Amino acid sequence: QVQLVESGGGSVQAGGSLRLSCAASGSTYSRACMAWFRQAPGKEREGVAAINTRGGNTYYADSVKGRFTISQDNAKNTVYLQMNSLKPEDAAMYYCAAGSACSSRLVLSDRIYNYWAQGTQVTVSS
Repeated sequence: QVQLVESGGGSVQAGGSLRLSCAASGSTYSRACMAWFRQAPGKEREGVAAINTRGGNTYYADSVKGRFTISQDNAKNTVYLQMNSLKPEDAAMYYCAAGSACSSRLVLSDRIYNYWAQGTQVTVSS
């Protein structure tokens, strides 16, 4: 079992920054791969960024490359999503997720994630 607790959402103007945090507890095996997803009203859930917690490899959706950074602090069992140069289209509910298999082909697919946090709202005003 894995428990995930998110924090750090909020409201920001376009061009601003936010940092999301996801504190994890439980099986380290089951959180070999951790990711951030987002879902805006009326849209499908989208994989934004992922990290292989063992090797440190990171993966990004094209829409956020160069603006978002996923990182981890192993001592704190926490994964972060630093979001810079935010755009109105980045506004969504953001979810942290954990899974035991970190296939590079599927890291941004929600199919490989078994555990999900409660979600945190990000609002970006123009």
